[in-house]
Amino acid sequence: MAKKNGSSVGINIGINEKDRKKIADGLSRLLADSYTLYLKTHNFHWNVTGPQFQTLHVMFEGQYTELATAVDLIAERIRSLGVAAPGTYKEFAKLTSIAEPVGVPSANEMIEQLVEGQEAVVRTARSIFPLVEKAGDEVSADLLTQRMQLHEKTAWMLRSLLE
Repeated sequence: MAKKNGSSVGINIGINEKDRKKIADGLSRLLADSYTLYLKTHNFHWNVTGPQFQTLHVMFEGQYTELATAVDLIAERIRSLGVAAPGTYKEFAKLTSIAEPVGVPSANEMIEQLVEGQEAVVRTARSIFPLVEKAGDEVSADLLTQRMQLHEKTAWMLRSLLE
């Protein structure tokens, strides 16, 4: 008796299939937001100019490097729930809440857009939290808590550059 994931062994981790699918759908949106923010941050790292160049270039590199690790963790959690993780630009474009930049913004506009992106990821993560709590999915709850904490701190640090 083959399953969708190619194995004859079902998933029995204490979370029913319906809840696993709902959580994975939410995590897929988080993955799309995180990957879109990764691309935006990497783009800004490459294209930032002006008096804050060195500071922002290094800061953006740290941020996109962290996001690269995060997208892997999120995708692996989706797979652990028995669902295929989205992995194409087309899929991410449908799922993300983060707008792509138009042209090359000024350094301050880059910072503003990244604050908005960081906060968007927090909102997406927070929107999934009731699902994982209801299902008793402590692993996803831990992942979401860590993501929210990091993105809230990063948004605060970026906002501090605008004051």
